[in-house]
Amino acid sequence: MEKKNIDWENLGFDYIVTDKRYVSYYKDGAWDDGALTSDATVTISECAGVLQYAQTCFEGLKAYTTVDGHIVCFRPDLNADRMIDSCERLEMPVFPKERFLEAVEQVVSANEAYVPPYGSGATLYIRPYMFGSNAVIGVKPAREYQFRMFVTPVGPYFKGGAKPITIRVCDYDRAAPHGTGHIKAGLNYAMSLFPIMDAHRQGFDENMYLDAATRTKVEETGGANFLFVTKDGTVVTPKSNSILPSITRRSLMYVAEHYLGLKVEQREVYFDEVKDFADCGLCGTAAVISPVGKINDHGREICFPSGMEEMGPVTAKLRETLTGIQMGTIEAPEGWIKVIK
Repeated sequence: MEKKNIDWENLGFDYIVTDKRYVSYYKDGAWDDGALTSDATVTISECAGVLQYAQTCFEGLKAYTTVDGHIVCFRPDLNADRMIDSCERLEMPVFPKERFLEAVEQVVSANEAYVPPYGSGATLYIRPYMFGSNAVIGVKPAREYQFRMFVTPVGPYFKGGAKPITIRVCDYDRAAPHGTGHIKAGLNYAMSLFPIMDAHRQGFDENMYLDAATRTKVEETGGANFLFVTKDGTVVTPKSNSILPSITRRSLMYVAEHYLGLKVEQREVYFDEVKDFADCGLCGTAAVISPVGKINDHGREICFPSGMEEMGPVTAKLRETLTGIQMGTIEAPEGWIKVIK
């Protein structure tokens, strides 16, 4: 299929309307068969559950063109599993895992012309989401839902290389103990908007959230898990019931142990420890690893040895290895790569 006339090398991380998207409707206790549609609009009641009480969740994954020309997705089964967890926590009907994976295949195939070519640095971002659509005026779950999935080509998260960022210790809480921090609920991201914009106004790139109960332990940022490297080369990620289980983070930890032979730990990380780490990064679908060069704790700076000019050696190797797996230049663990075409 002939590719769209897009300047792939200069794409931003923005929404571009593509040809097809997938939609399935839930009504009277069951999902319909679902189908692709060319209509990019959504029609719902002015009193829809999603508009009144934020009953919505979403996922994010990517399709890639590999070195041998195949179009693939990276671990979409884990996105399906995580969306099931989100739906169950929000009293929403589960969209079956096998149908989720079929929808990924259908939407990517239908928009093959928008999948960026290998070597461009761009990818096809896939956004599955679900929301309550019928009128709900009392505080209760909706009875009707829409499951939708669209795609959009996006450029590399870092233009001109992955330069280390500066983050601050945030005075706001991201998630309460026993709350919704472990799922991908839209409400989690709505409440993070003021803190992130406030951080930007103060000259910082991101927030470091501490645990809400004691404010002594590292949790995550508004949209990424933390990854630390000790001075002896151990890769450490924080453990908490209110942290979103990042698929990228889990994959990086496997890569660290099984590809690079590093020791790995998932455990509670106290903020007092952070000053002693050799390296720090933020893990997520968009950038794989965003390097952190400096943390500002209310005026006191914590500077990592890797500095503000380049990514630390361990995080750089982790990123290089995982992107190699995604792009087909390094052999992937069994089941990690779903070939679309």
